Amino acid sequence: MARPLLIAGPCSAETEAQVMTTARALRGEGITLFRAGLWKPRTRPGSFEGVGEVGLPWLQRVQHELGMKVATEVATAAHVEAALSAGIDLLWIGARTVANPFAMQDIAEALSGHDVPVLVKNPVSPDINLWIGAMQRLYAAGIRRMAAVHRGIPTYEQQTYRNTPLWQLPIELRRRFPTLPILVDPSHIGGKRELVAPLAQRALDLGFDGLIIESHCCPEKAWSDAAQQVTPQELATIVKGLRLRQGTSESEDLRLMRSEIDACDEALLSTLARRMQISREIGAYKHAHGISIVQQERYNTIVERCCAAGEAQGLDAAFVRRIFETIHEESVNQQE
Repeated sequence: MARPLLIAGPCSAETEAQVMTTARALRGEGITLFRAGLWKPRTRPGSFEGVGEVGLPWLQRVQHELGMKVATEVATAAHVEAALSAGIDLLWIGARTVANPFAMQDIAEALSGHDVPVLVKNPVSPDINLWIGAMQRLYAAGIRRMAAVHRGIPTYEQQTYRNTPLWQLPIELRRRFPTLPILVDPSHIGGKRELVAPLAQRALDLGFDGLIIESHCCPEKAWSDAAQQVTPQELATIVKGLRLRQGTSESEDLRLMRSEIDACDEALLSTLARRMQISREIGAYKHAHGISIVQQERYNTIVERCCAAGEAQGLDAAFVRRIFETIHEESVNQQE
């Protein structure tokens, strides 16, 4: 495959010095497309929500002094107008905004008549039609240079990743729109800097077109998302370690189907891990209340219900029974 597109920069533009220091370091590592959030939609009030328009001249300095293209997030029509007036090269629309059709329509109307590239992150819910609908609104407004960005799906459960990767989502998007560029945001999927490299490699292995990675000159002092940002030097090491797959004789359809199998396997493992965690919690409760570990009636009910549900979905009942007998055996082990 061709070398993937790489966009890098801090989660947030904090100060002019921080922006310029980070941009210079990234430029020194060969990065030419710089990202920094000026307006930051935050979950909780009182969190740092960005410097806003104050930061636009900082991004203009990056353009003029370093020759880099610059990108920032927009969440309202006013953000779009300010960014376009300042000559920002590329805009992206975040997950919370993509989930709101009214907001997307306002942004689409603000972009009408402008030839600017736009990245569209997946919404906060695993709704591919909502994601597609957001891009269709932009297309109807005349935006032709567009790419999707997969950043995972938030979950309330404690897990390895900040956002569940749910690779099935971008794989299905690629199946429906084979020519649409798809980038991956390993920073938001992982939520931890040590997960950026393996997730970036996974994205390339799945055949996606690029990466958007958060990089800060001093990550531990970042005003937002400190845990998931890497230094420019660490980013360079990550990039050098990435392996690009060479072309093979297998068809694109076969590759996509195999990628979907891989994504399903990852989802199965994640679900099994969660099931065993719950089993351990149940075991602790049983021990505390003097309840026996094995509840045969409950076990029989589970197996029969799952066999029936499996048959309804075209699965062999004996196959389903073997699976759940094994799962039950391990669940008992987890409760002991």
